Amino acid sequence: MNGFSRKCFGLQRRRNGFDMKTYSKVGACLIFFTVVLIFIFQDTALDSITRFATTSFSDTGSEDSCLSRNQSVLYRKSSPHKPSSYLVSKLRSYEELHKRCGPHTDSYKRSMKQLKSSKIDHNSTDCRYVVWVADCGLGNRMLSITSAFLYALLTNRVLLIDQEYEMVDLFCEPFPTTSWILPDDFPFKDKLRGFNQKCSYSYGNLLKNNTINYSTQLLPSYLYLYLCHDGDHYDQLFFCDQDQALLNKVPWLIMKSNVYFLPSMFLMSSFDQELDKLFPDKETVFHHLGRYLFYPSDRVWGLITKYYQDHLAKAEKRIGIQIRIFDAKTSPFESVMEQILACTKKEKLLPEVGTGKSVASPSKNQTSKVILVTSLFRGYFEKLKKMYGEHPIKTGEVVSVYQPSHEREQQTWENSHNLQAWAEIYLLSLSDELVTSAWSTFGYVAQGLRGIRPLILYKIDRTIPDPPCGRGVSMEPCYHAPPIFDCKAQSTTLDIGALVPHVRHCEDISWGLKLFNSS
Repeated sequence: MNGFSRKCFGLQRRRNGFDMKTYSKVGACLIFFTVVLIFIFQDTALDSITRFATTSFSDTGSEDSCLSRNQSVLYRKSSPHKPSSYLVSKLRSYEELHKRCGPHTDSYKRSMKQLKSSKIDHNSTDCRYVVWVADCGLGNRMLSITSAFLYALLTNRVLLIDQEYEMVDLFCEPFPTTSWILPDDFPFKDKLRGFNQKCSYSYGNLLKNNTINYSTQLLPSYLYLYLCHDGDHYDQLFFCDQDQALLNKVPWLIMKSNVYFLPSMFLMSSFDQELDKLFPDKETVFHHLGRYLFYPSDRVWGLITKYYQDHLAKAEKRIGIQIRIFDAKTSPFESVMEQILACTKKEKLLPEVGTGKSVASPSKNQTSKVILVTSLFRGYFEKLKKMYGEHPIKTGEVVSVYQPSHEREQQTWENSHNLQAWAEIYLLSLSDELVTSAWSTFGYVAQGLRGIRPLILYKIDRTIPDPPCGRGVSMEPCYHAPPIFDCKAQSTTLDIGALVPHVRHCEDISWGLKLFNSS
C-alpha cells in the first residue's frame, strides 16, 4: 500500500488512546467527558459556527455520521479567533436556504425545468445556484470551494459541488439534513469536466463576441464562469459590479475555478458593506469558512486519529514542516535542506545538535518535540531524522521526526492520493508551529485551518534567499492570479494591491493578493 502504511493507519483504535490506563473505568470516563466539555466550552469560535455535533444525514441518503464533527475538539487547540455574530446568523440562514433549495427538493425540481428549457421563468424562480467544477490539486480545490461558498453567501445562491471520483468520501456533508453534491442526473453533468476557457458558451467569451452585453434582456438560464488561473480579461470581468448586476439575473452559474479568488470580492463595492459585517477581522475569512465547510469523513478521520495517537499525541510541542518543490532544477535538495535548517535555527524553532555521537538516554524530565514533515519526497525527513537520531541535542530535548507518506509525484485524479493529502493537511493543522513553502496551496489550507501565521520558506531560485524565511503577516491564503484590471477606473495601470487597506500583495508572491487586517 503506497503512502500511509496499514500499520500506521489501521482503523482499529487503541483501547486507552488518551493514556488513562492508571484510572478505573469509571474515573476514566468521568475524566474523558470532563475534558470534552472543557474543550467544547473553550473553543467558542469553532462551536459557534458548528451547527450541532450529532448531525445525521440519513434522511437524504448521504452519510450517516461525522465523527470528526464530534471529536475535533479533542485534537484542536482552542481558536483565539471568534466569528462575528453576523457571520453565525448568516450561516444559519444559508442552511435554511440550502435545505429548501437543495437537491431533490420541489424548488430544485422547478429550477431543473428552467435549466433544461434554457429560458428564465421569473414567476417560478425561487432558488438560484452556483455549481462548482474542480480543477488542480486538493489544496487548490478547497480554496476555490471556499471562495465559491462565500460568493453563494453574498448572492443568496445555493452551492453545489460537482464531485468526481477523486473527491468521493473526503469530507462530511457540511449542511444539515441535505447534500451539497450535484446529483448524477444533472443535465450535461458528463460535460462539466471538459469545460474550459475556450468554451464558446462561457461568460467571458459571450462578452468578447458581443453575444450578450449589459443591456441584454433575454438571458439564458445558465452561464459558465471560467475563474481559473489562466482566465483572460473577459473572464475576470466577473469581479466587476456591473457584471454582477447582470449575473444576478441568471438562475444557474456553473463555475470552474482552481484559485482562491475570494480576496477580489473584497474590492467590489456591491459586497463591501456585507463583507465588513461578516468579517470585521479580515485575516480570518478562510479560518472560519474552512472550519465550517471541511470536516474529514469518517474514513479520513480514522487515518488522522490513528496517526496522531501513534506518533504525535504525547509530544509537548508539535512542529509541522510542509515542503513543496515546484522545480527541482531551481530548488535542488541540498539547497532546500540548507534553507530549512537556516530558517529553523534563525527562528529558534528546532534545537541545535552537537558534533559528537548521541549517547545519552532519554529521561522522564526531558521535554519532547515532534517534527511532522509533509513532502512528496523522503529525503528531507531522512536528513532530519538522522540529524536528531545520531547527534546529541544541545538543549537536552527529545526530538522525534515523522513523515506519513512520500509519493514523489502528485496524483490529483486519484482518490487514494486525495484521501492521504487531506489527512496530512489536517495533521499539519494540529501543529503548534508551522513552516510552509511559498506558493503552496497545501500549506495555505493547513495554516488557515490552524489559525496561525506560519514561517514561510521563500522560493529558491538557484540561490537560498536571505533571510531564508519570514513570519507571515496574515494567515489568509494568497490569490495567485488576481485580475490586473480596475473596474472603477477602467484601467490596468493601477496597483490593485493598494486600493483598500485590507487587500494587499502576498508575502510569497509579489503579484498575488491576500487579505490583511488594515492595522
